[in-house]
Amino acid sequence: MANFELTREFVDKLKALIENQDNEGVSQILEDIHPADIAELYEELNIDEAKYIYFLLDDDRAADVIIELDENDRLKFLKALPSDVIAHRFIDKMDSDDAADVISEFDSERQQEVLSHIEDVNVAGDIVDLLNYDEDSAGGLMAKELIKVKENWSIPTCLRSMRRQAEEIDEVYYVYVVDNNGVLKGTLSLKKMLLSSADKHVRDIYYPDVISVGVDASSEEVSNIMNKYDLVALPVVDQVGRLVGRITIDDVMDVMREEAEKDYALASGITGDVEASDSVWLLTRARVPWLFIGLIGGLFGSRVVGSFEGVLDIYPQLAFFMPLIAAMGGNVGIQSSAIVVQSIAAGTTGLDSPLRRLIKEFSVAFLNATVLSVLAFGYNYFLGSPDALTLTVSGAMFSVIIFASVFGALVPLLLDKVKIDPAVATGPFVTTINDIIGMGIYLTIGTFFYGWLT
Repeated sequence: MANFELTREFVDKLKALIENQDNEGVSQILEDIHPADIAELYEELNIDEAKYIYFLLDDDRAADVIIELDENDRLKFLKALPSDVIAHRFIDKMDSDDAADVISEFDSERQQEVLSHIEDVNVAGDIVDLLNYDEDSAGGLMAKELIKVKENWSIPTCLRSMRRQAEEIDEVYYVYVVDNNGVLKGTLSLKKMLLSSADKHVRDIYYPDVISVGVDASSEEVSNIMNKYDLVALPVVDQVGRLVGRITIDDVMDVMREEAEKDYALASGITGDVEASDSVWLLTRARVPWLFIGLIGGLFGSRVVGSFEGVLDIYPQLAFFMPLIAAMGGNVGIQSSAIVVQSIAAGTTGLDSPLRRLIKEFSVAFLNATVLSVLAFGYNYFLGSPDALTLTVSGAMFSVIIFASVFGALVPLLLDKVKIDPAVATGPFVTTINDIIGMGIYLTIGTFFYGWLT
C-alpha cells in the first residue's frame, strides 16, 4: 500500500465521481488507500458524500476507517446513521475496546439502542463491561479479545482451544495461562509448546514470570510500564488477580500521543482539546485564559518597573539590559520546569525527594549562573561600561538564573503533589512570574550599586 498524499486535485476528482454516482470509480480510487488516509478525507467531504463512501467499503474496512476518525468527526458522522447500521456495519467488526470507545461517545439512550442491535450477547456484554471503566484507566484501555489456556490442560487440548480463540483475534502477541478460577499464572511460549510432546501439560512448560496491571491503574502508569519493559501487550487483572483483558501497544501509543499533544498545548498556553480545523470561537476560547494571565502578569511587571521610575530617570542605561534579564529568566525557568515535568511524566524521578531534586537544580543553576554572569561582566567591562552597570547586570543575571531555575523546578513538583498537570508549569505561568520577579531583582540590585558607586 503506497504512501498517500491528500491533494486538492484528488478531493475534486473524488467529489466529481460521487456526484456522478460512479460506484466503480469511487471504489477503484479508494482501493489502495489506507483506512487512516480515508479518514483524513472526511474533513473535505459533507455528510452525504461521507456516507456514500462508507457504504461502498466492505464492513471490515469501514470499521477500520471509523476507528481512525477524529472523535468529533466520528460522532458527527455516526449521528447521521441508524443504530442498527452502526451495530452491524461497524461495532460487530471492531475489537471490544474500539467498540466501547465508539459507543461511549453517544448519550445513554443511543448507547442502549446500538447495543440492542448487537446479535452476539457475549460481545455486547464485553462492551458493557468496558463502558463501566474510566476511559483513562487500564480497564478503559483494554480489549477483551485474547488467547488464554488453563494450566492443567494437555498440549493437544491447548492447541485445539487456541485455534478456536484465534479466529476472533487479529494479532496474537501472547498466550496467557490461568488456573481454574481464571487467575493469571503466566505466559506460554508457542515455540516451546510446538516442541513439547503430547503427554506434556501447560503447567510443565509455561513461564510464571508475567508483568500485569490492575484494572484501576491509570493510563499513564500503563504506558510507563509498557515503555519500561518493551512490551507489545500487557495483561489486565481484576482485584483478585483474574485475567480480564489485554492492552496492546497501539492503544498505548494513542494515549502517549494524546498526552504529548495535551502537554505541548499547555506548555504553549492553550487549554482544552482543540485542533487547527476547529472554529475561530473554539480556538479563541482555548487561548484567551493564558493570554489573560500574560496580560495580568505584564501589568504587574509594568507596576514593578514603574516603582523604579526615579532610578531609571537618573540612570537610563539600566533600561538597555532589561530585555536580556527578562529573556534569561524566562529561558532558564522553562528549561528547569521542562526537565522536571519530563521526569514526572516518564516516572523517572527515582528515589529523589523533592528537596534533593531542588538542591540538584540549584547546583546546576549555580554553575550556569556563574558562567553567564562572568561573561556578562566581561562584556560590559571591556566595552567600558560604568562599574555600577557592569556589577548590576552580572549580579542580577546571577541572581535571576538561580531564582528562575529553582522556581521552575519547584512549581511542577508542587502541582504534581496537588494532582494538577505539571505541564502547566512549562507555559506562560512560569515565564510571567519570572519576568515580574526578574525585573524586581534587576532594578533592586541596580538601585543598590548605583547608590553605592555614584
